[in-house]
Amino acid sequence: MPKKEKERLNLGKFNYLLLFVAAVLLIAGYLIMSFNEITISPIILAIAYVIIIPLAFLGKPKNK
Repeated sequence: MPKKEKERLNLGKFNYLLLFVAAVLLIAGYLIMSFNEITISPIILAIAYVIIIPLAFLGKPKNK
């Protein structure tokens, strides 16, 4: 990956971990929704879409 693109993304290990957690929550939320649990699945999906994914993209990685 060219250096310019790498600097533009600027994601650290913690950001990728948050994206992975969000993906797991999204899969779990839609899977729970398929079992007609309409009370807990929207909460899980909202947490993933509204909190975790934006935090993963907007959070600054720590410089060591």
